[in-house]
Amino acid sequence: MKSLLTVLVAFFALQGCSTSWKESTEVGELFKNAGVTGTFVLYDVGADKFVGHNQTRSKVRFVPASTFKIPNSLIGLSVGAVKSVDDVLPYGGKPQPFDAWAKDMGLREAIMLSNVPIYQELARRVGLERMREYVSKLGYGNEDIGVNVDSFWLEGPLEISAIEQTRFLARLAQGKLPVHEDIQKSVREIVLLEQGKNWQLYGKTGWENAPGRGIGWWVV
Repeated sequence: MKSLLTVLVAFFALQGCSTSWKESTEVGELFKNAGVTGTFVLYDVGADKFVGHNQTRSKVRFVPASTFKIPNSLIGLSVGAVKSVDDVLPYGGKPQPFDAWAKDMGLREAIMLSNVPIYQELARRVGLERMREYVSKLGYGNEDIGVNVDSFWLEGPLEISAIEQTRFLARLAQGKLPVHEDIQKSVREIVLLEQGKNWQLYGKTGWENAPGRGIGWWVV
């Protein structure tokens, strides 16, 4: 059986009215042809409408894995654990599964490489109580970080659904999260993947149980 995959896409505009869901047969065919179980969510904020595949699964919570690097960055900057996205953090000197992770770096580079030890160090600097406070303040998923400040987004108990991810990202895109606008802007900048004339693509991957089989995320 192939690894499970959760895919999320959000389209950002202005806040609208009541939320509705439209099932996409075209997207469903893509999952079927790939032999993958998952969900796809497109959120049109202007119409407050979802278009996607597998609405039932879109409401199921899973560990966010490396997609949590987005709120982790917001929180670390908000509490002063780092002064900027270029403030260098130590990786700790231990052997790493990827050579690119085995060096000190700032969040700008670390989020691009999805560097786990750098973000674990950031979380330790934030501390358990401040992390718990901000995860709740952001309304992120089930808001449960347990007692291990450097692994709760990789192993649980923190979990979030695809629907919840879209709403969180929509607030970030609009600068409506309860943190300073400059911080939101900085985090948006470091998750910029591609851009062209009149368009930008922002996003982050996540892989629970990497490098084994597990839940994959792509949030954009």
